[in-house]
Amino acid sequence: MASSINRMSVVLFLAMAAAIMLTTVHGQGTRVGFYSTTCPSVETTVRSAVQSRFGSDPTVMAGLLRMHFHDCFVQGCDGSVLISGTGTERTAIPNLSLNGFTVVDDAKAQLEAACPGVVSCADILALAARDAVVLANGPTWAVPTGRRDGTVSRAQDALDNLPGPSDSVESQIQKFTDRNLSVQDLVTLTGNYSRSISTLFNYQGTGGPDPSIAADFLPTLRSACPQNNNGAARVAMDTGSQNEFDTSYYTNIRNGRGVLESDQRLWTDNRTGPFVGRFLGLGGGPNLNFNAEFGQAMVRMGNVGVRTGTDGEIRRVCSAVN
Repeated sequence: MASSINRMSVVLFLAMAAAIMLTTVHGQGTRVGFYSTTCPSVETTVRSAVQSRFGSDPTVMAGLLRMHFHDCFVQGCDGSVLISGTGTERTAIPNLSLNGFTVVDDAKAQLEAACPGVVSCADILALAARDAVVLANGPTWAVPTGRRDGTVSRAQDALDNLPGPSDSVESQIQKFTDRNLSVQDLVTLTGNYSRSISTLFNYQGTGGPDPSIAADFLPTLRSACPQNNNGAARVAMDTGSQNEFDTSYYTNIRNGRGVLESDQRLWTDNRTGPFVGRFLGLGGGPNLNFNAEFGQAMVRMGNVGVRTGTDGEIRRVCSAVN
């Protein structure tokens, strides 16, 4: 009898330990509260840096989200997108419009003064992305930390790995699958990796616009991006609420007001369209709570290819390797 009780105690202990691990460890060595003893001020310091910038420039919310996304999809979430210099990821065309580098730099400078050589730039970026969403009235989530910084940054890697604005749904799904992310993750996160607009003047050689664009929205896009422009024009991805965190992006693509060709395909494709509908409460399955799903998807994405332990380094300055 005593032996049975002991065995039961061991089983219960192991089950509890597993449950605790599942709630605290989310990736390859990352965990919530990684800096609780080595640099306890990390989250308040990053939050303060984001707040300081957000007050004067609300677009930094989308900027930090995109930067975190672009970092994670190229060599994993290792802060390599932050490195400056000729031929780095930062110089690749998809990254030229990224916004928020100074937020990360400011937070890093403060943390180096308080906890030198402890907090990685990759972790600062992950925390800053979360804090920017919260400031835009979006959800919050616990960010696992413990990432280390990469030492390699190549523009070609960004071009080869980032989802493109004209990617087929099949191509987008494959890029997410390659990173152990699901179709639902794709639909949840897709509004954050925008780069250029749908074909407005010669869609697939037809001499006309992309037919999926709403007729009343086409003049707006053509005005912002005239034919033969240099590609530098910027258009809000979720027209009408570009500085707010909401589900208007999905409403827009349902109504033919998506900015990217790849956006519109998410609504019409039978693999991704049902998730758009479920975010909008249109059926196709149980309704999805966007705020809750977004936080969970960000945690999964934030653990793509992370460097931990002795892999990589802790940069002293985020824009340069040690």
